[in-house]
Amino acid sequence: APAGMTGMYAIPVVPKVQVRDVKIYTRGGDKGKSSLYSGERRPKSDPVFCALGDTDELSAALGVAVEFCSPNMPLLHSQIEWVQCRLLDIGAAVATPLSTEDKRKVERTTFDESEIERLESWIDDMEAELPPLTNFVLYSGGKCSTLLHLARTICRRAERSVTPLIDAGEIPDSISRYLNRLSDFLFVAARYAALKEGRVETAYRKGGTFQVRAGSLPS
Repeated sequence: APAGMTGMYAIPVVPKVQVRDVKIYTRGGDKGKSSLYSGERRPKSDPVFCALGDTDELSAALGVAVEFCSPNMPLLHSQIEWVQCRLLDIGAAVATPLSTEDKRKVERTTFDESEIERLESWIDDMEAELPPLTNFVLYSGGKCSTLLHLARTICRRAERSVTPLIDAGEIPDSISRYLNRLSDFLFVAARYAALKEGRVETAYRKGGTFQVRAGSLPS
């Protein structure tokens, strides 16, 4: 791990979890409703399932992104895997409204707010290595960088999706704060990936005469 990264800020180790044999299809959702962890059944059009779908899509996008990241960035690989696990934690919290009668389930799915500080520490560590941002950058810098930028936009959508649930008092606001900070992390991680892979970020240019830049086309 880089110097100074200790404790909760070091490369995270994701513990192995024993997965029970669960049947993939149940037919329970064939009529347009699905169950929450609380046991409550709601229409699949309910905002809670929009939020669950967006966080699931975000995790999938991160899985794609990391497949295109250089193996020479083990810290970034570990960080993304850790974030994917936390997105499952968020899904559990979203699927267990605070109004759930079984308070043991609510307590079991409480999201750990210290994860927000972890993201902030990771952001600070990466920014210490990055050149100052003096201009808007286009989504560029190689496949890994660009896919992390794409994941960031999905993260923003996930944040928007959980907001109505927070306003309704169904989930804690720590979830939106985490997603807000996660989008910041993904922006910085995209720039960090470009730097480590020796790729150039494309800067925004104000309108004028259109020109094809030398070297801008793939060989």
